[in-house]
Amino acid sequence: MEINDYLVLAMFVSFIALLISGYPIAYCLAGISILFTGIGYFSDQYLGTTTGLDFNYFGLVVPRIYNTMSNWVLISVPMFIFMGLMLDRSGIAERLMVSAQELFGKVRGGLAITVMFIGVLLAASTGIIGASVVMLGLISIPAMLKQGYHKSLALGTVASAGTLGILIPPSIMLVMMGDQLSVSVGDLFLGAVLPGLMLAFLYLVYLLVYCYLKPDAAPLAPERRPITWRVLFEVIKRIIPPLFLILSVLGSIFTGIATVTEASGVGALMAMALAIFYKRLNFPVLKEVLYSTYNTTAYIFGILIGATCFALVLRGLGGDELVERLLTSLPFGDYGIICFILFIVFLLGFFLDWIEISLIVLPLVAPVVSALDISVNGYGVVSQPKVIWFILMVAVTLQTSFLTPPVGFALFYLKGITPPDINLSDIYKGVVPFIILQLIGLLAIILFPQLVLWLPAFAYR
Repeated sequence: MEINDYLVLAMFVSFIALLISGYPIAYCLAGISILFTGIGYFSDQYLGTTTGLDFNYFGLVVPRIYNTMSNWVLISVPMFIFMGLMLDRSGIAERLMVSAQELFGKVRGGLAITVMFIGVLLAASTGIIGASVVMLGLISIPAMLKQGYHKSLALGTVASAGTLGILIPPSIMLVMMGDQLSVSVGDLFLGAVLPGLMLAFLYLVYLLVYCYLKPDAAPLAPERRPITWRVLFEVIKRIIPPLFLILSVLGSIFTGIATVTEASGVGALMAMALAIFYKRLNFPVLKEVLYSTYNTTAYIFGILIGATCFALVLRGLGGDELVERLLTSLPFGDYGIICFILFIVFLLGFFLDWIEISLIVLPLVAPVVSALDISVNGYGVVSQPKVIWFILMVAVTLQTSFLTPPVGFALFYLKGITPPDINLSDIYKGVVPFIILQLIGLLAIILFPQLVLWLPAFAYR
């Protein structure tokens, strides 16, 4: 190993150490970059090494940051965040819960199915895992426990339904990943539709079978109105607003009428219109939503700037070549290398947010996957099909990681809004079956890339 290889390893170790210490991630990334630029410079000046780093090289970060901050696609990030937060204040989820529960009232596990159904709609409306988990938990866990549901079933249902927000478009994570790897975000959104719906379908099948085999885990509501045309009309009436929002945003992207950025602006405006329609929009609410949007956006872009500095220095030291050499030297074969990368991403998902993984890890390993001798059918119309397939595998892996004990992010979001008598062990027990279903879904995507690529190819025909 050469001096640059040791510096690359030292950068990663330093980053992990500072991360554990509790310092803000953006400062850790930028500070480590400046520190190791200085180490490389003084090493070349006084120790006779040839790291190639100096402060003139670090000056290259300025145009990179400018290009990042002026990126038209990334404007959609605050727009989608605003849309999700505004929908949270409009009361759509509560109205859906009441009406949909009446529709599934005579089905064993109907309330759990309702939560899953609303989770899919929220995922396609918010694109934020934290917002979906918290919103679902607040409106559904008290109702499920009051009806006599087992704690583990109720908690596992909410956690798994909430994490769909990271995958089903419009997902902010997919926007960031597409930008980092120069892939069409519209293609990623199209590619995520079938995997997201497949996971939701697996969840629903499991809930129906489990509640049928263990009826005491999901008692029927004691008072149930018969399903009439009036009940059906109420459900449809409450589904139409969020469904119209979803179709307006995703439909305009998929049909090529609008770009992702333009569609995000439409979604933000329509979310405000829905809040006005339901008489939930006033100045304090608007102020709170704007402040939360600014805060979340600043957090994301602060890490983005820090990651830009980190990636510049890492590449200057040859970090991408080192990672490529390490991965291609593994005796696993092509699919074995992919599984190894996904396993590392899974472990990192315990400690890092998806933002750091998308900005630091993904650009390092994606070229390795692109160079593997694996044939992925893009049907002659999908650009970079192997990269799109890999991004969706990483997205599902992170979704699984966020559900997995002991430190899955979704579990802590959920614990923060549950009653005091619910322990983390109850949440851990509830999510285990859904983790198994996630792994089944991930395996299907690995073995059948068409699950990701068929819809983008069909849209271009």
